[in-house]
Amino acid sequence: MENNKFSKKEEMIFLISVSFFWFAQYVYIPYQTIYLTSINVGTSFIGIIVGAYGISQMLLRLPVGLSADIVRKHKYFIMIGGLSSGMASLFRVLMPNGVGFLIANLLSGLASAMWISFMVFYTGHFSKEEQQSATARIVMFNNIGMLMGFIASTLLYNSISMRGLCVLSVCGGVTTFLLSLSIKEKAPEKSTHKVGELISVFSNKRLLLFSFIALIQQGVQLTTSMSFTNQVLGDLGASNAIIGISSIIYMVSSVTFSALSSKNVFKGGPRVLIPTVLVIIATYCVLVPTVNSIPIIMALQILPGTSSGILFSCATSEAMKEVKPFQKSTAMGFFQAFYAIGMTTFPMLTGKLASSYSMSSGFFALAGIAVLGCLIAVTFYRAEKSCKIDKAV
Repeated sequence: MENNKFSKKEEMIFLISVSFFWFAQYVYIPYQTIYLTSINVGTSFIGIIVGAYGISQMLLRLPVGLSADIVRKHKYFIMIGGLSSGMASLFRVLMPNGVGFLIANLLSGLASAMWISFMVFYTGHFSKEEQQSATARIVMFNNIGMLMGFIASTLLYNSISMRGLCVLSVCGGVTTFLLSLSIKEKAPEKSTHKVGELISVFSNKRLLLFSFIALIQQGVQLTTSMSFTNQVLGDLGASNAIIGISSIIYMVSSVTFSALSSKNVFKGGPRVLIPTVLVIIATYCVLVPTVNSIPIIMALQILPGTSSGILFSCATSEAMKEVKPFQKSTAMGFFQAFYAIGMTTFPMLTGKLASSYSMSSGFFALAGIAVLGCLIAVTFYRAEKSCKIDKAV
């Protein structure tokens, strides 16, 4: 499929389906922790509920990636993703309690496991030189879907409540499924590669390192700007509308930075951008629990936008740089399963630290992890540069 170009219409329909998919996955997110707190779900259990979204991804993404490389028909996986996202919110509607949300987040994780096929199907239509901008573009429509969800939740939460937001999520998932029916995909050639050949990609050091960078990025993003930052605002007395606006600021920032990244506006490439953004999100994690000011925290929401808008697309393209075409889905499955570890463990760690000590301790731990990621990235790029110099000599 590689370099089999989309028509403009096909590309736009597909990218619209991406936005509806992530709308379904995130329309309820700004008020998830607020809602669960309001029905007396404990902080530790909230951490488990948020982390459950990552657990099913962690378990399923690798098998999904392997299956996609064997079946070589991404359309089926994309359709399953749409249906699963809608079904997850159906559980939230029918069981509006902690257990219901736990089951639903596991199903939402199943839906997000199918993101492998969204990514591989889309980027497979572009040349190697276009991979960075193509990845940034699909991430931009990912973020547009989340932004649509955050705007809808902010405007409607007080009038239609959490149940109403979850009904909208069901509609978004069904829309994704219906749009996916129009996907045109060539009849796949039978795979001649054995499972051993596919999983040999796991030894790729570049894939391993940038999967770890993505683990930090996704884990910190989900735990802070998507979850516990909202609780910090709530504890300071912010209204539901203010919390929603804060989430919108974050998502507008994410869309803006991913749009700029897709146009290759930022100079220096991943070598400069990855360490820089990791320092930015570490700074964010230190400031949010310490400033004790609602307006300042709202302004700080611009900072994590660099994380999802720049860092994630850079980490993805860097991880896949040396992957052979027949291993792409398997490698993407590994990449996404690996970063799901952060989405699972970071919320649990933060929730546990917040319950045992303070919310600040949880955020500070995340800041330390981001700094560690920065040091690892800098060390890698320096070693890579030295290796190139040695080979040239």
